[in-house]
Amino acid sequence: MRQRRARWLSGLAVLAVLTAFAQPGQAEDKKAPPLQITSFSGAFLAARVAEADNDLDNAIDFYKQALAFAPDDTSLQQSVMLSLIAQGRFDEALPYADKLKEVPDVERFSRLVLAVDSFKKKDYEKAQYWLKLSVAADIDKLIAGVMTGWATEGAGHGAEALAYVDKLDGPEWFDLFKSCHRALIADAAGMNDKAGELYAAVVQDTAAGGAAPETWMRCAQAYSSFLARHGDKDKALAVLDQAETFAPGKPEIVALRKQIGEGGKPQPLVATPADGASEILLDLATALNRGGGEPFVRLYLEYALALKPGSDAALIQLASVAEQLKDGKRAIELYKQIPADSPLKEIADLQLGLNLADLDRNDEAIAHLKVLVDAHPDDMRGYLALGGVYSAKQDFRSAANLYDQAAERLKAPTKANWNIFYQRGIAYERLKEWPKAEPNFRKALELYPDQPQVLNYLGYSWVDQGTNLKEALQMIQKAVDLRPSDGYIVDSLGWAYYKLGRYDDAVREMERAVSLKPEDPVLNDHLGDVYWRVGRKLEATYQWRTARDLKPDPDVLATIEQKLREGLPPVEKNTAQEMQKPKPAPTPAPKG
Repeated sequence: MRQRRARWLSGLAVLAVLTAFAQPGQAEDKKAPPLQITSFSGAFLAARVAEADNDLDNAIDFYKQALAFAPDDTSLQQSVMLSLIAQGRFDEALPYADKLKEVPDVERFSRLVLAVDSFKKKDYEKAQYWLKLSVAADIDKLIAGVMTGWATEGAGHGAEALAYVDKLDGPEWFDLFKSCHRALIADAAGMNDKAGELYAAVVQDTAAGGAAPETWMRCAQAYSSFLARHGDKDKALAVLDQAETFAPGKPEIVALRKQIGEGGKPQPLVATPADGASEILLDLATALNRGGGEPFVRLYLEYALALKPGSDAALIQLASVAEQLKDGKRAIELYKQIPADSPLKEIADLQLGLNLADLDRNDEAIAHLKVLVDAHPDDMRGYLALGGVYSAKQDFRSAANLYDQAAERLKAPTKANWNIFYQRGIAYERLKEWPKAEPNFRKALELYPDQPQVLNYLGYSWVDQGTNLKEALQMIQKAVDLRPSDGYIVDSLGWAYYKLGRYDDAVREMERAVSLKPEDPVLNDHLGDVYWRVGRKLEATYQWRTARDLKPDPDVLATIEQKLREGLPPVEKNTAQEMQKPKPAPTPAPKG
């Protein structure tokens, strides 16, 4: 099956934008007054349901109502505190943190709240007190240890702070975070020789950088800034060259290079002890934000933001987490807070538009993104974002016209531009203008050979048309080899076998595809077709019913209902004979 849904990860400045996406949403309304519940069990259950739905504002209201029945319940107090932190309502969380400061099971969060408050008040001695935990897992030990180092530096004891962080005992993965923060502490304390030595050691350790690339790159930025502030412009730019190998085109690196190249003296990445404490929380949250732990990551990011309000890095990571939790309204709120002078502002504006579309506010999204495209006509990300919204509305003519404009701006397309031609090919294919679509897929592969999405889409399209079946099968098999866990691509392979009349092979691949994407109606429909052809008609009917109940598009639903009534017609010819047909001459790829 052609892969039509993808997501653009805003934390990375690389081109990879969705083809089509649209999830039902509601317009933003004022928050309704909370339902008043008259029993502990009712309030508690309502809170848990709201929390499970990521409706934290209502969860907080219901937990507070439950607390009215059981004011000394530490579990409820903890739930309120954590929900308040997750919503960025940090000051409201303080009274609950104070009540829970001696409760071992929750002190890793409660005492951290109080330590953050002490940092904000520049009471570094008190911060050190709150960071003494009776029970600490490795991650808590590292956070508390590095933050203690920053509090020690804030109290005027830079050398002692360096020694404290250096002595932190833990697993090997501690090393990068310790080394980076020792360099930052030395820089903040004015220990320039030591800072230069420590920064250089971090940047040279690219193996550690591979394990936590965002932390390594931020340390490289800090080092480059340090060098530029001390007059070594050439070395500062060389450090940025090295950082670019991890993430080419990263906006913060691009902006810093421009500033240094023009003779500017950038501000330190970490200017205060609170900034340093925020940085370790941001570093660890970013390293952990790889799927599956979003609520946990969100807490650390909110702590980081409380320490450094307006931090563009924390805001954009929080917005990314909100997207992963399918909370588009919260993501939009966060993107709006990115400062206008931030290097991340353009990406934030693009993501804001995409989230408007996710909430089915497509007209707003289009108006918003058109402004960005007009303002930055050579930035392909804007075209990809706006084109994705047109695709969500199934306005493929507007999408195709937009991608035509984008291609015209590309005088010398590079590998990074493959997606423009891929998306243009999809738009024309959906418009049933295959002579315009195919050259764009070929151009995308010319720019990025073996790109699995393009291999899959072009191969599937040929299979659907009954042409170039041998080459199509090879393309799709290569895409599967590159993405063996992608249910849509595996389905394409199964469908190719089906078209070739190799039904046993098709069953094997279709069953695997459905196991990878059991919620997709088209994949279940395809599996039903394959079962029918191998004589497993009862199972075929079951799969078609499953596909019908998964609410497919109307055109797919109509064919499923017909098959449930009539089954499949007999095979009129051996589709495998299609492989013997001479292949048409390749359509020339477009130049731009």
